[in-house]
Amino acid sequence: MNVMTSKADLGLDAARQGRVDLAAAHRLAVMHGFNEGIFNHLTMAVPGRNDRFFLNPFGLYWSEVTASCFLEVGYDGTVLAGEGEVERSAVCIHAPIHRLNPNAVAVLHTHMPYASALARLEDPRIQAIGQTEIGFLDCIAYDQEYTGLAFEPEEGERLAGVLGKKSILFMASHGVLVTGRTVSEAYDRLYYLERACQVQLYAMWTGQKLKRVSDAVVERTKRQYIASPTYGNRPSDQHHFDALKRILDRREPDYLN
Repeated sequence: MNVMTSKADLGLDAARQGRVDLAAAHRLAVMHGFNEGIFNHLTMAVPGRNDRFFLNPFGLYWSEVTASCFLEVGYDGTVLAGEGEVERSAVCIHAPIHRLNPNAVAVLHTHMPYASALARLEDPRIQAIGQTEIGFLDCIAYDQEYTGLAFEPEEGERLAGVLGKKSILFMASHGVLVTGRTVSEAYDRLYYLERACQVQLYAMWTGQKLKRVSDAVVERTKRQYIASPTYGNRPSDQHHFDALKRILDRREPDYLN
């Protein structure tokens, strides 16, 4: 490899892979029932840059999103590359979080039904009643203050402050926001978070008393999650996301365009 061009080539490769993964996340969100019309936002910081993020043009249904369609949007909302309109709340919510949180490379905000239902309860917390739920206990920040539509960047800065070093934000009377160092990490969290919320709500709907896991087992299970092995030197979220993309490769290969 030519040393003079290797960094540029790697940057282009990372940007292309980011576009592919982000397009896949949009398509998968439709497949899994996480989307809500043409609203909500899945974004990714542009690799090699510290001033912009990928965002789909406003008005596309997520099943129409392709790798080439993304705008590059500056943290001030300016379209720096691509064609299309920018949805204001996408900038006001996502730009501050990308800017202020180095681990928020991918930021996925949805109104997916089960998580959003919990966000509408007086006590929206994930309970320690099962294995999947325990994996989220230390990852979630809860915003208890709904302030209206996020049309000002100050609201995104406030949300970033509530999120802190956590990777998931429950937004009161609104929805959820999930972050990750990669799109695969963020989408894996989004997927299992919705499943955890779904199972908890199903358990609550029985009207029976919830069976909580003991504190000792909760702490043991948390340590097991942290020490989870990699497979082929790749984390499980990458294996999961690759498997989901193989489904798209068969069903909706145009996401790669």
